[in-house]
Parts: sequence; C-alpha cells; structure tokens
Amino acid sequence: MTDQGSNKTGPARDNELKKEMQGDLKANRAVRVEEQYEPQPSGEDQPLAARQPTGSPAGAPAGMTPQDVIVRSELARHLERSVYPADRDTLLASLRRHQAPDGLTALVSRLPAADTYPNLQGVVTALGLGAERGRG
Repeated sequence: MTDQGSNKTGPARDNELKKEMQGDLKANRAVRVEEQYEPQPSGEDQPLAARQPTGSPAGAPAGMTPQDVIVRSELARHLERSVYPADRDTLLASLRRHQAPDGLTALVSRLPAADTYPNLQGVVTALGLGAERGRG
C-alpha cells in the first residue's frame, strides 16, 4: 500500500526520525548550538495578568461592595431571565429549580410578597444591596 499524502519520507524514515528526536525532546539542557534554534517555553515574554480589575477595592464597581457583587452574580446565575417581571414566589421557584444555595433562597424570601420586580437590578435594590453607579 502506498502513501497518497504529501509525505516525502516513508514510514521507515519517519520512525528513524522519531528515534533521533527523542533525546532532544526529553533533554533538560540546551540541545542546539545557536540559541535562536532552542525551543522557548510559551508565555515567558508575556506580561502577567492582574487577578482582579483595577479601579475600586477588589474590582467591585462604584457603589457596590465585593460581597454585593458576589450576591448579584449568584442571583443572576440561579434566576432565569424569562421570569421577569416576577414576584417573590416566582423568584423563589426559579431559585429552587436551579438548586440555589439556601442562603440565597433565604435572602430572597425576605422580600415583600406583593411587590413585583422588573429585572435583577430591581431585586438587588429591594434586597438593600449596593447598586452600580453610572460612569458619568
């Protein structure tokens, strides 16, 4: 059977080249005379990324604490966007469907039953958490 691809060497030569390269690939030292041909580790010349955005403490937007951001993110993760406008019972049902943590369910259960919330920001504001201020 012949090789139909663009391989210029045969299978025997491929195996021979693999054996020759094994030492170079496993070496913990320089394997080339000229440095420019030496393999380089990836990302060595890249700047280190900041773990948190700069600006306010711990990356929280103006008007919010880091804890407010965490609660808002958890609510967004466990509440369906299709439930809005929603009352407290609808929000609790969505949290239960998405197996939200008990602390989050307890927090939402403190909301007034008669009020309707147009979106997540309405829920966050009603809970007394900080609201993100505009960049104006």
